[in-house]
Order: sequence, then C-alpha cells, then structure tokens
Amino acid sequence: MTANLFDILETGIADAQATAIETAGGEAISYGDLVARTGRMANALVSLGVKPGDRVAAQVEKSVEAIILYLATARAGAVFLPLNTGYTPGEIDYFIGDATPAVFVCDPARADALEDAAGRAGARIVTLDADGQGSLTDAATDAAPDFATVPREADDLAALLYTSGTTGRSKGAMLTHGNLVSNTDALRDAWRYGAGDVLIHALPIFHTHGLFVATNVTLFSGASMIFLPKFDPDRIIALMDRATVLMGVPTFYVRLLQDDRLNRDTTAHMRLFISGSAPLLAETHREWQARTGHAILERYGMTETNMNASNPHDGDRIAGTVGLPLPGVEIIVTDPETGAELPGGQIGMIEVRGPNVFKGYWQMPEKTAAELRGNGFFITGDLGKFDDRGYLHIVGRGKDLIITGGYNVYPKEIETEIDALPGVTESAVIGLPHRDLGEGVTAVVVPADAGLSEAAVLSALDGRLARFKQPKRVLFVDELPRNTMGKVQKNLLRDRYKDLYRP
Repeated sequence: MTANLFDILETGIADAQATAIETAGGEAISYGDLVARTGRMANALVSLGVKPGDRVAAQVEKSVEAIILYLATARAGAVFLPLNTGYTPGEIDYFIGDATPAVFVCDPARADALEDAAGRAGARIVTLDADGQGSLTDAATDAAPDFATVPREADDLAALLYTSGTTGRSKGAMLTHGNLVSNTDALRDAWRYGAGDVLIHALPIFHTHGLFVATNVTLFSGASMIFLPKFDPDRIIALMDRATVLMGVPTFYVRLLQDDRLNRDTTAHMRLFISGSAPLLAETHREWQARTGHAILERYGMTETNMNASNPHDGDRIAGTVGLPLPGVEIIVTDPETGAELPGGQIGMIEVRGPNVFKGYWQMPEKTAAELRGNGFFITGDLGKFDDRGYLHIVGRGKDLIITGGYNVYPKEIETEIDALPGVTESAVIGLPHRDLGEGVTAVVVPADAGLSEAAVLSALDGRLARFKQPKRVLFVDELPRNTMGKVQKNLLRDRYKDLYRP
C-alpha cells in the first residue's frame, strides 16, 4: 500500500457488499461497485491523456459520478480541481488558465461557452451532467474496471482548491494525500465515526466541507451516505428516521428550525449534527438543543488546512466556540505585529500547524512564504482567542478588523450583542471610511420585527459596549449577502455602503 488516498481507502474496505452511497432515487452503490466504477473512470482519464501529477478540473453539478471522478483522479495519481458551479466563463478562464489542467470536465450545457477557455489552457474538454451522463461517462462505460492505483507519497498533491478571492487574485491551495488522509483520520476519531453511520449528504461537493470532510470521513469509515443533490428540508426530515449524521452550514439549521416537524421525535434516530463553513449563531445552537435535545457540534476549518478544531463528541459543546484542537493539530494565537504567542484570553491571529496544513499556494511562492512560516505554522488570517477551558473562539477575519479613532474593534463582539436583541434575526458589523475616525463602526441588521428601529438598537447597546465600539449607524436589510457556503460577504457590504459617511 502507498500513501495514495484511494489505495488507503480501498485497503480499508471491510465489506465490499456494504452500501457506500445511496442516491436520491434510491440506487444503492456498494463499496465493491465504487471501486470498479473508479477503475473505469481512471482508465477513461488515462485514455484522455491524464498522467500522474496532471490536474483534472471539474465544474459539474453534484452527482455520484462527480464523486467517482474525484476518487478516480486520485487513483490515477492526478490532482483534482473542483470548481464552484456558480463561476462564470470569465472566472473559469482564470482558474484553468492558472492551473493548466490536462482535462476539463463541465456540464454539456456549458461546453460551448467554456470551450475557448479550455483551449487557451491546453485542456481537453469532456462533459458530465447532473444525472451523471456525458462524454466522460461514455468513455468510462467502455473502459475496463481493473486499474492499478498509481503509487503516491504523502507529500504528493491530491487536490488543488482555489480560495474565494475576496481580495486580490484567488489562490490555489495545494493539498496533499497526507493532508487529506490525516485529517480524515483525526475527524473519524473525534466524531466517533463508524461503519454503522449513515450521513445525509446535502452539501455541494466543490468545497472542502462536502468533498473532503463529508465524503472522505464517511467512505474511510466504511459508513454510507444518502446523496441529495441539494439542501431539501422535506427530504432531510423524512430521512432522519434512518440516518445518524447530518453535516451542514448554519443556514441548514436555521431553515430546519422554521419547520414545525422538527422535534425530539423526528430527530430521535440521529446521532450527530455538525455545522461548519460559517459561524453558527449561539441563538441557533440554543434553539436547536431546546427543540431536538441535540447540541450541534461546531468545528473550524479552512481550504488551506482542512479541519483544525472541533467541539467534542463527548463533553460540552459550547455555543459560540469552535472547540478544541483536533488530535495532531497545534493551534496558537499570536500578536499580529510581532508573531509572538499570546496567553489565553487575549485576541490575536490564529496560526495552525500539523499534517493537515497545505503545501502552499500554486505558483505563488511569495504568498506561500508570507503566510506559511518556516516553523510550519500557517497564518490563517482569522482572529481569535482561547478561553480558560482551552476552547477556541473565532472573533473575525483579520481583514474585517475595524480601526476607529486608533482603537481596534472586533466585529464579532458587537454582532453577538446585536444578535441577542429582541427583534433581530442576525447582523454583520463592518468598518466604513470615516473622515474623522478612519473607519466608522456600522451595523447591518436583518430584523425579525418590522418595527425595529435604528434608535432602538443603539439604545439597547448603550452601556453594553465601550463608546468607541458603538455603531455610528444601523442599517437594515432583508438578508445578508452570502457565498455558496453560507459565509457573509462583508466585502460586498463594505462596497455597497462605502459612501455612507462621506459628505
């Protein structure tokens, strides 16, 4: 056995007849079927010219065949590059121009629009639709199921994932076989994952959460997953009587709480509810526990590091925290200016070191050197602190730090106060250009009560926060802008309201 993640997965299969994936239509795909289908797909990729180390890019809808493509790419020793299905042809042009994949897989309906970009990148274009049909599956159907998995070292690349690119060019995070396997093992242990688990998989698979966390942890455990094309509250509630785990973004839980069918009876068969990819409001955590008897397990990760910390499976899951460092992962909080480690309770930059941390940014040695220290610690860009129990609290992104009148303001502290007010659904606090203060603290609020006023919010905060932390203005919106993984896009809010304090 080599360090190739597929080799490790296949070697660990205890029951080839056990169900690995159940489709939304009820088709059961066994582990034996999965191995054979990845063999056919790997042979198809090789026939298209894919060699070890080549990139295979995919902008495809969620399907079982897309998961098989990921596994087959690893099996062939190539590097998988999943791309958000919402990216425009112009954005795709950048990604595949930068990564120069040997093969680019896209939906048949988009092939004409993307053909020029693929040609400029020197990539061969093939197709795969939401039903798992296309020229790629045609090639795989005609291929043999036997394939000799290409040996890989732990440090060899398995995947290339581009960061969201909210500032500057998107960066390609280079993830190795060792990164993915080590993190999978740590999560299986931390979450007590076993062959008897059944995951409701409703996440997209172009992102770390749905592709690596949900899929890898399930398959490496010999468990099974029910593969839904998207988040569907009706289907999820109906499946809870035979599933054991749900992984979701906070929006999943907020929307499920709006359904009267959610209660202790409908969730009685479930073992674990996991949330990530965006902060979970403490109010959501408390309401979920009151309604279902389950405490949501929140964890913390990012594209460059996979998962870093998790609230415990056995022990207190504390609302508003992301828990304790995972086994084998070191997390420190440092002074953003000096890099010196700070004591517990002090807010600083979160840095992470461990086998989960990526190899660097694709073709960006300067960026890699700036964010990945020589001692192995990755500077996450997240601000946080440890409490007296060792639980990590995320305060915000470094770029979201507000400096007003020479004082540092951490948005999360203010958002927590606002979110706790009656009549508030949620909030986002941003800094906007201000002639006198440099930046003016500004709250953008989604009201639950149409009668909520700016004056009422400001009055409620009076005395609860230092004067320099008080918002100068409170703005109301119907909803906060979010990316596909549910993270609030504060950069869009800053752009929308950039002239608020200008004369």
